[in-house]
Amino acid sequence: MARLFISAAHKSSGKTTITLGLSRALVNLGLRVQTFKKGPDYIDPIWHGLASRRPCYNLDFHMMRRDEIGALFARHAESADISLIEGNKGLYDGMDLEGSNCNAALAKQLRAPVVLVLDTQGMTRGVAPLVLGYEAFDRDVHIAGVILNKVGGPRHEEKLRAVLERYTRVRVLGAIRADAQLTIAERHLGLMPANETESAEERIETIANRLAEQVDLQAVLALARAARSRMIPETPAAAPIQHASGLRLAYARDRVFGFYYQEDLDTLREAGVQLLPVDTCRDTRLPDCDGLLLGGGFPEMFATELAANADLRADIHRAVEAGLPVYAECGGLMYLCRSLQWEGLRHAMVGVIPGDVVMDKRPVGRGYAILEEKDAPRTDPHLHLPAHEFHYSHVENLPPGLSYAYRVVRGHGIAQQEDGFLHKHLLASYCHRRGSGPQGWIGPFMEKVRAHRLQRNSALKAA
Repeated sequence: MARLFISAAHKSSGKTTITLGLSRALVNLGLRVQTFKKGPDYIDPIWHGLASRRPCYNLDFHMMRRDEIGALFARHAESADISLIEGNKGLYDGMDLEGSNCNAALAKQLRAPVVLVLDTQGMTRGVAPLVLGYEAFDRDVHIAGVILNKVGGPRHEEKLRAVLERYTRVRVLGAIRADAQLTIAERHLGLMPANETESAEERIETIANRLAEQVDLQAVLALARAARSRMIPETPAAAPIQHASGLRLAYARDRVFGFYYQEDLDTLREAGVQLLPVDTCRDTRLPDCDGLLLGGGFPEMFATELAANADLRADIHRAVEAGLPVYAECGGLMYLCRSLQWEGLRHAMVGVIPGDVVMDKRPVGRGYAILEEKDAPRTDPHLHLPAHEFHYSHVENLPPGLSYAYRVVRGHGIAQQEDGFLHKHLLASYCHRRGSGPQGWIGPFMEKVRAHRLQRNSALKAA
């Protein structure tokens, strides 16, 4: 299990671009590369999956137990020649003072050597105390090498290498020049999703070629292989999905909607569920299905196309009112509202949720969240549900008396510390939850899907 943890001193150091460039460069050498992303990110894993040509998996202390993290990592790393884990934010940044959920904690759990990506703009001799401080802060973290990023030129690189050679023992794996070809367009939640970008493959190859010229790939492989000690897969208890084989789930998967955890899609497929992709801009009807998933995305960027597809919007509205089980998160919730307003224009949406979405210039909800199920007894050990939310919109004109599934203990939700709009068999929330595991949404949702299928079959037989 050769593996490396790609981290940085702070966010926006370029580690995402370097991770996807390394992934494709190693794939081009004929290696099987498995990527992982720490944290609740959806966009970076889409890019990493394209770069490695294998699905990328999220590892998240807030959403997963440690044994679940270990089991998921071991399961997918075992079939790869090398695994690259990209951290979020800086190496020691986390939610608590003790660092129990920071990147360094994950690197230690996975026993992965760390490669530190350093943004060297405006820095020369100061790079040495930075590296020394990161090494000394936690001696159990193995910083195996650094990649110098955004280097100004040959003279700048020479000074940086000389300083690190004199004052530290860390190995310089590469020096990457500041280059507009290494940038990916960003949006308010980070990188632009690769599922929207027709030139994504070309961009990845360009980045990979640049990195192959400026990073010692053989040295990277040697460090990763030094961590070959086999991780013993842990077997956490999982909530089984009963009687799901043969059920058909439609799910929005297109330029607009693409925010799904790969682990959750795997869980559904392994239970025998057939997943049917829906293009919300082009398809005019839902396929024959027993349930519908509407994941996150950027509906505001495609509001004109979504509004123009009135046939699909009407079909989804009819299906919800007829009792089709639907699970929607964030972008999916926005799509189900009455309208979406952005940049002075109002666009008609599905209209199941009696409210109007308004895009804001600043984040409304951003970061980890904690939910409580309203109908759960107070003695329930699973009362607190880990979640996260990232949205620049809010819902206006909601009438009183609506039903919600969750109390928001931490976070924003839809309105007045409530989230999870309920109507018939629809549950739509701003907060994202993990679907897999004993606290996941998949088990309860598939029970509704199965019941709907049985009811429909009974009605057909009676007819």
